[in-house]
Amino acid sequence: MDTDSVQSGFTYMGRKFSDLGLNDDSSSAFSDCNSDRSGEFPTASSESRRLFLACASDNSDESRSNQIKPLISIISSNDPQLQEYGVTAILNLSLCDENKEEIAYSGAIKPLVRALRVGTSTARENAACALLRLSQIDENKIAIGRSGAIPPLVSLLEHGNFRGKKDACTALYSLCSVKENKIKAVQAGIMKPLVEMMADLGSNMVDKSAFVLSLLVSVAEARAALVEEGGIPVLVEIVEVGTQRQKEIAVAILLQLCEDCLAYRTMVAREGAIPPLVALSQTGTSRAKQKVKKSSHP
Repeated sequence: MDTDSVQSGFTYMGRKFSDLGLNDDSSSAFSDCNSDRSGEFPTASSESRRLFLACASDNSDESRSNQIKPLISIISSNDPQLQEYGVTAILNLSLCDENKEEIAYSGAIKPLVRALRVGTSTARENAACALLRLSQIDENKIAIGRSGAIPPLVSLLEHGNFRGKKDACTALYSLCSVKENKIKAVQAGIMKPLVEMMADLGSNMVDKSAFVLSLLVSVAEARAALVEEGGIPVLVEIVEVGTQRQKEIAVAILLQLCEDCLAYRTMVAREGAIPPLVALSQTGTSRAKQKVKKSSHP
């Protein structure tokens, strides 16, 4: 598995980069996706709708063996409402860990990606959540990326409603632990919506978008895209006025930029980063102060 751990070597305020909220605080920034629409199907008593409702609650062995493949056919339907029901049922099944492997093995990934591209808003949101659940099995991350999931997730991140943005961001955070998917995300234009969400300090998306960015900047393509999209002044503003957790993750991202090249260090300094970095490092260790000095030295 090509999973990056490049950021683990960075240190800030006496703590490793991996300790700066990325492993612990990210769990609060990324609450697990859950369908809030199960059981909300029309009341008509067709066999198919009874199957959907059964799948929402039945996580037995029989469910895994007999119900998943028919649902995959339903997800592939050209009827948008039928597709939405199928996606929601698959999502509910995926909430049981024992079902995730069988869902992926049964061929659900590509139909879910199709629903993510062309489905109703609810189908797209629930498909993003279902893909998140499947991506929690490491070997599925690359398969999901290679099935074309990254571009429609980025589109949902940029154009979706709040729930859609949250679901897409959470799925991308999981998928982008793999280098191959990081590059796909950058190529799909993820940096623009991430920077825009981080710039909106009054939103509830600053932490989530910053955590995704913290994964991406381990690759050079993401660092270049971040600079091109005007991300440095946004990060400096977060260091100045963000919450403590937001400040720490912004500094960690800036450190990775400054380690990369002199030109980025110059840009960080010119954006006025030195005073807030120095202020934030006052209570840090000598090693942390050296890191901050290095990041702000043109």
